[in-house]
Amino acid sequence: MKKIIIIALILVCGLQAAAQHIPVPLTQTKLYDFIDELLTDGVITHQSAIRPYSRKQVANMLLEAQAADSLLNHRQQKDLTFYLNEFALERDTMVNNYVQYTDHSTYNLSLADPQFSYRSKNSMFKLRFRPILGGELTINKKGALLHRWYGADLQMDIAKHVSIWGSLRDHSWSGNWLNKNFYPNDDARRIGARIHYGASQQQPALNTIAGVQYKEANYGGDFSDSKGGIALHAWWGSIAIQRENIQWGDAYHASNILSSRAPAIPMISLQLTPCKWFQFDYFHAWLISNVLDSTYYYLEHSTKPNVPITNYRPMNKFMAANMFTFIPVKQLSFSIGNSIIYSEKTIQAAYLIPIAFYKSLDHLLTKGIATQNQNSQVFASLSVRPVNHLHLYGSFYVDEFALKRLKKSNPERNPFSYLVGFNWSGWPLKGLSLKGEFTRTNIACYTHSIDALTWTSNSFNLGHYMGDNAQSIYAEVAYRPIRGMLLKVSYTNDTKYNSYAYLRRYRTASEDIRNGGIGETISQKPFDHKIYQNDELRLDGIYEVHPNMYLTLSLAYNHAKGFDNTKTDAIASEDIGNAQHYLDKYLPLYYQGKNITGAIAFSFGF
Repeated sequence: MKKIIIIALILVCGLQAAAQHIPVPLTQTKLYDFIDELLTDGVITHQSAIRPYSRKQVANMLLEAQAADSLLNHRQQKDLTFYLNEFALERDTMVNNYVQYTDHSTYNLSLADPQFSYRSKNSMFKLRFRPILGGELTINKKGALLHRWYGADLQMDIAKHVSIWGSLRDHSWSGNWLNKNFYPNDDARRIGARIHYGASQQQPALNTIAGVQYKEANYGGDFSDSKGGIALHAWWGSIAIQRENIQWGDAYHASNILSSRAPAIPMISLQLTPCKWFQFDYFHAWLISNVLDSTYYYLEHSTKPNVPITNYRPMNKFMAANMFTFIPVKQLSFSIGNSIIYSEKTIQAAYLIPIAFYKSLDHLLTKGIATQNQNSQVFASLSVRPVNHLHLYGSFYVDEFALKRLKKSNPERNPFSYLVGFNWSGWPLKGLSLKGEFTRTNIACYTHSIDALTWTSNSFNLGHYMGDNAQSIYAEVAYRPIRGMLLKVSYTNDTKYNSYAYLRRYRTASEDIRNGGIGETISQKPFDHKIYQNDELRLDGIYEVHPNMYLTLSLAYNHAKGFDNTKTDAIASEDIGNAQHYLDKYLPLYYQGKNITGAIAFSFGF
């Protein structure tokens, strides 16, 4: 105990002024787009594979851009001025609002841009409070849906080395399609809406909506989402306990490693940035398995005498992951890491080691005890900006990595996913950008023969939302004519192929006969038969009418199709059904077939 206290004291004494480790929510897409524009134009340098950025990191990037403002066009200079004001507290100054109820050197209250800011005279304590309010109306030929949300966001720096933050949003939906099949908007998908569908109470497997349950016991119309954390930070990095959305791997549409579309997860995290060319990230997370544990339950009194109700609890599910990021030259970054998902009664201490190859630890802990190992992964991400205005990137994810699986002749070579993309920005027309992204994922990737060990939390995939045996094509043209306005045209093609249950080979040939002699699902040919496809063309317009006040308009055409799969030679684990079966399985009824859907939204706050 004495040693622990001494180490803690040394750590605290070594802390320096690195205020505001608080993460910038990934929902602030306009800010992230601006930062990425500065990176692609060669104005600033920073890794882009690990997100969210902290507020201090963003403030430093903005100051770097300010020092090179001669490289910025007129609209970018206005954006920079706006965001520098947004991050005033991180620069030890006060926010300058357009209409201020009070204007003081240490505190500021604005009603037109609803927020309260406070900074102590010595800058040891800083506080920012904002209400959150918004609404969106969505309409297509099948009906109208109204989404409303409200809440608050609080951020505090305590002294120079501790940050605390938290946000709460309460959401409400209304509309006649809530008790049928329903599909929330992109914002709800990121924030965490999870809808129950129809009488079966099943949700489509490819639903990109992440994480939290509705408060109502039936199909529901209300849910709340809370994020936050506490962080200890210094010049070298930070240690935090938090619940946040994260993204690992460069991507603009959806990462195939850890996607921002996945649920926010509670975690202990460590980030080290000892120098400009290296960053290390680690977290240990608590996932939601949605798999009942028959040995873990409690009893509840019931109306039937001496017959209590048995309430089973879900199995524990944990995840440990790390990522090493290197920036050897100014516009090149490379990241490599590994992870493991495990299910135990308690946390396995070995997986609390930040710098470790977890598959090796797994072999040490589980090999030779007549049980399946835990589920391990390796992944890598590459980002290069070879010339100004061009960003090339890619990422590779391997489930249960083994050198023998690299051989084409190996029937177990399938469990991998790759993503490639580009972003051409700011030339020949300033403010114009062109993006393209292609993702392909083979059979048995993200999955496992043990349900509690899949690459999911709360039944939502942590990687690309399409899951395994699927591909996704994304293209986007965006234009920023003036500060605060974004006009965007995008096209998405999502395709799903044969759906399989993950079956492993039996230990003996006689045992395998009972499985139809099929061997492992992993050995099946990927992309053999198309069962589902959705094409979507979208027009989006976003205008920041006032700081942190947004007006959004969108118009989308989509065509969702299912395809019959009635093969007579299907293996035992293959899902067989007609076109409607796959449509119901992978997409809510609200978006099945051909649809033109319009939406209008207004909000203030993040």
